[in-house]
Amino acid sequence: MAKKNIEKVIAPRAPHFVGDGFRVHNFIPSGMTQQRTDPFIMLDYNSTWNVPAGNEPKGVGVHPHRGFETVTIAYKGRVEHADSSGGGGVIGEGDVQWMTAASGVLHKEFHEKEWSRKGGDFQMVQLWVNLPAKDKMSPPKYQALKHENMAKSALPGGKGYVEVIAGEFNGTKGSATTFSPVHLYNVYLQPGGDAAFSFPAGYTTGLLVIKGAVQVNGDTPVAQDHFVLFTNDGEEVQVSASEDATVLLLSGEPLREPIVSYGPFVMNTEKEIEEAIRDFNTGKFGYLED
Repeated sequence: MAKKNIEKVIAPRAPHFVGDGFRVHNFIPSGMTQQRTDPFIMLDYNSTWNVPAGNEPKGVGVHPHRGFETVTIAYKGRVEHADSSGGGGVIGEGDVQWMTAASGVLHKEFHEKEWSRKGGDFQMVQLWVNLPAKDKMSPPKYQALKHENMAKSALPGGKGYVEVIAGEFNGTKGSATTFSPVHLYNVYLQPGGDAAFSFPAGYTTGLLVIKGAVQVNGDTPVAQDHFVLFTNDGEEVQVSASEDATVLLLSGEPLREPIVSYGPFVMNTEKEIEEAIRDFNTGKFGYLED
C-alpha cells in the first residue's frame, strides 16, 4: 500500500484572538484555498494557554453560522455554549461538540463559569466541516460526544489507542454522524507506540500534534503544535512516538462543489451569501441573549 506523501509541515502562525477567550493559531486555510482542504474549511488551534482566574468568563458573544458544521474538541479547560435553536451545554476535557449550523443559528461560547473562577491551562481545536449543497439548508442540530463514551480501539502491543470521533478505524465506528465521508480520530501514543492508518487516495488528510512529538511515515519528525498536510495520493499514514503523544488525525472526501464564503457563512453561490446576510439581518436566525 502506497504512503500518502507529505505536502507540507506547517509551524504555528502568530496567534490571534477570537473574541477575548480563544487564542488561536490558524492552520486551515492558512494561506491555502478552501478548495485545497475541502471538505475542511477552517481549523483553529488554541495551543496550551494559561487563562488567569476571573469572575467574567471570556469567550465569543452572539454570532451567526450557516452552511457548515463546527467541531469543537476540548483538551484542557471547559467551554460553555448556547444557540438560538435551544441547544447548549458544557464541553468538558476530552469532550467533542459537533454542531450542524446548516440553515442557520446564532451561537455563543465562553469558558465555563466555574472553571473561569479558578482559571488554568486551556487547549482546544475548532474544525469547520463543509456541508454538501443539498444539506446546507437542513435543520440545525447538535451531537454532544462525551469523552467517557467515545469509541476506542487499542493499538498493537498496548502502546496506545485510537479514539474514533467520526468514521471508522479497524472496525471501530465513531458515534458522530456526518453528511459526507469524514474520519476524525484522537491518537494517543505511549513511548514506542506506532499506528498505521489507511484512507482513500483522493481524500484530504492532515494531522495536528496536540502533545509530544512524533515521526510521520517513518522519516519526518513533527513537533508539538505543528500541522501536517498530506498530498491527495497514496493511502497509508504511519505515526510513531518515542514519548507520550497525542495527535488529531482528519481525513475526508472532498465535496468538489463551489465554495463561496463570507465570514461565518459558507455557501455555494454569491446569491446564497446575500440571502444569508439578509436572513440574519431580518432575524430569521432566531434570538439569543448576549
